[in-house]
Amino acid sequence: MSWKDIKPVSRFIVLSSVGATAFFVPIEINGRSTILIDHLVTLVTSQAPLMATAYAILLIVWGVGAPFWTRTWNASTTSVVLAVLQCLSVPLAIMYLTGVGPAAIMAPDMLPFLFEKLAVPVGLVVPVGAIFLTFLIGFGLLEAIGVLMEPVMRPLFRTPGRSAIDAVASFAGSYSVGLLITSRVYKSGKYTAREAAVIATGFSTVSATFMVIVAKTLQLSDIWNAFFFGTLLVTFAVTAITVRLPPLSRIDNSDPRVDEGGDAGQSGLAAAWRAGIDAARNAPSVGWFLKENVIDGLLMATRVVPSILAMGMLGLLAAKYTSLFDALGYLLAPVVWLIHPENALEVASIMASGLAEMFLPAIQATELEHDIRYVIGVVSISSILFLSASIPCVIATGIPISLLQMLVIWLQRTLLSIPLAYAVGRLLGVT
Repeated sequence: MSWKDIKPVSRFIVLSSVGATAFFVPIEINGRSTILIDHLVTLVTSQAPLMATAYAILLIVWGVGAPFWTRTWNASTTSVVLAVLQCLSVPLAIMYLTGVGPAAIMAPDMLPFLFEKLAVPVGLVVPVGAIFLTFLIGFGLLEAIGVLMEPVMRPLFRTPGRSAIDAVASFAGSYSVGLLITSRVYKSGKYTAREAAVIATGFSTVSATFMVIVAKTLQLSDIWNAFFFGTLLVTFAVTAITVRLPPLSRIDNSDPRVDEGGDAGQSGLAAAWRAGIDAARNAPSVGWFLKENVIDGLLMATRVVPSILAMGMLGLLAAKYTSLFDALGYLLAPVVWLIHPENALEVASIMASGLAEMFLPAIQATELEHDIRYVIGVVSISSILFLSASIPCVIATGIPISLLQMLVIWLQRTLLSIPLAYAVGRLLGVT
């Protein structure tokens, strides 16, 4: 084998292995098992909390100010609404720093929760993940997985085989990690708008690590395997259905940048190997990729963190102090009644609160019966979209899908998830 062959092979194997290990391989440190990126973020937030807080404040200032000094804040109706909403994050950040503000906002499960558990970790995980994203998608692994998974992903989800990486990254890491990958691949011209929207709203759920917290809160730890695999099955089954329904089915699927053949036309390990080697051979330098991805990650973080604080606070206030989610519960109640006639409206309202923050249903359902706790836990995860974090993250990626479309998709996913979660629970003997 000549040097011409050794270099791309080594790039493909070594560099791709670095990325795959960082995103997908759980490592146990101090009794905690999670992926390397999560460990790094936890290290910063636990060992340097003041630095992490200052960093988050800088992201907020930058993110709020950038649309105005670049004069892009009024480019569209969505831009105007988002720019105005993000301005709310500045007084919220000041309240958090000073500890002074209305009691309704300063409650431990409100602003402190949003800032410490969502804004800071997501603000860190996006640029840290961007570093390792260089190795995951830049040197052939994306193309190799695409060839292998095309026969599965295209018929089921109408997305390229390479989108399997996004799905696995979300479960191994988090929705922010999955969305970071989706955003980068979309911007590089390897996804159409519809494919990116399907992946962002269909695969980017919370991590397996956070699923443990949901299971523990709902007292389902004794049936963890049934909970995890049930969630996995329901999430992907619902995605396979929603991609065939409006609004996802009507999003533009033509993009001159995207190879119409996608990963099709070749199959098997040999073809995957060749695709990976060819991509590694033609890839730019590691330094160039690192620079591009880190800048992109930081820019995404400046859009996400202010939105998490602003939209998240409005959502949590609505859930706690208004009847908005009780009203939404009426939309879910008929489906809930089919599987749980007793207190169907109460259960439906609890499920609806997941639109504000996916963890809210778990907090409210601890006293309910075992079978309905299982359904609520699965539905809260398989619904995917929520206002405190995942929806702002999708908006920040620049993927052309509107807030209204995401709200419709949330409703579709929730309505479909309820009977499917119950059916899977019956199949596994837990409902």
